[in-house]
Amino acid sequence: MSKLSEIVQSGRPALPQVFDTAAVLSDLPRTVEPWPGADSHPQIAGCLERARQNGGWHWPTQPIIFISDPHADAEGFLRSLTAAGAIRRDGAQVVLTGFGQQARIILGGDSLDKGPSNLGLLDAIAAVRAAGADVHILAGNHDLRMRMAVAALCGPRTALNEHLFVRMGRKILPALREVLDRFVTPADLAALPDETACRARLTPRTDWPDRFAAAAKGELRRKVIAKEIRKLNEKLAKFEKERRRSGMTCREILAAALKCHDIFFEPDGHYAWFYDTMDVVAQVGSLLFVHAGLCDSMCTALVAEGTEGVNARYREAAEHASLGFYFGPLANLVRTKYRDSDCELTDAGVGALHRAGIHMVVQGHVNNHEGQRLLAKRGLLHLEADVTLDRASRALEGLDGIGAGATLIFPSGDVIGLSRDFPWAKHFAPERMSPRIS
Repeated sequence: MSKLSEIVQSGRPALPQVFDTAAVLSDLPRTVEPWPGADSHPQIAGCLERARQNGGWHWPTQPIIFISDPHADAEGFLRSLTAAGAIRRDGAQVVLTGFGQQARIILGGDSLDKGPSNLGLLDAIAAVRAAGADVHILAGNHDLRMRMAVAALCGPRTALNEHLFVRMGRKILPALREVLDRFVTPADLAALPDETACRARLTPRTDWPDRFAAAAKGELRRKVIAKEIRKLNEKLAKFEKERRRSGMTCREILAAALKCHDIFFEPDGHYAWFYDTMDVVAQVGSLLFVHAGLCDSMCTALVAEGTEGVNARYREAAEHASLGFYFGPLANLVRTKYRDSDCELTDAGVGALHRAGIHMVVQGHVNNHEGQRLLAKRGLLHLEADVTLDRASRALEGLDGIGAGATLIFPSGDVIGLSRDFPWAKHFAPERMSPRIS
């Protein structure tokens, strides 16, 4: 394997060696070519110029492997780590390669929902951690929804939260099915009341709209309140449709949701490590890793408090998450697509980040069909690294098979976007290219 610092004569880094004994990555690109459009896009050039004017670039001291949005597809996740040269698979065992031992793996959020097995994906992450990998887990909006849906059933019932299981829980029904099958016991079911009472526990009361409108005045904008109320019947119908498809009764759903609280959020829970170790942002040198994006408020907080402060605030708020939190600046980190309805990112926030030495956001959340994308959003450089790994999304979106891909960031200042859905590995080296495009 090439040394990490080795750069080939073309000025591009050598890719780490891939140990693919099962030959599942035969279409993985092995040539490295310039990132398409990166050297000619005027907005990208503007971002690079601002980076030069604000202290230049600082790179990680160890390689970074960024993989985002595995969405409950363990095979897509493990193939991506194999593609990155971080692991080799010896039957069911995961073994770190030399490169994997040196690298830091950042999992960019949305581990849950969509794919074939939520628990299978969590077991795969646990196996990689057990092999000795340096794994840093970030929160995604789907991970947050799981937390909020379960919490809505396990704490005091109020006008602000009694609709949240229907609001957030429809997409986690496949995960609840898995928990029901693996963890729920006959005694757990026997301890619950009848079907009618369990249905009432899952759904809001008929007078909920009026009570919610009154209770939410100090927490949510009037338009948001009206939309939540207006959408409730639609969400109830969708929930019931998905419930029937899942084959679960309301008693079974409630039993599984309560068991999720035990296995995810109790200190000795089987998967307690998942949320316990989860952050919402990570900074390495000039790079900020986050699931979705930023707003001015979070830019200010990052400059004032650093990532440790923002992560601490997110963890505390997520434990008792309300819709005010969900639509606010902290959860905007896992939700934003820079829509008008999202928290605003302006030049003031971007300028504050640049002055603090943060010049690029590496994110997931926006899935792509031809590998990673590099673009300027609100004047800030973003690398979109969700390459559509899970087979459920791929089937819906016309992509074949199981995805594989990773974003590699080297101490040399080289960034590689690797995906089986693009014919070559995309190479971006901002310090070496910026003089040419200024």
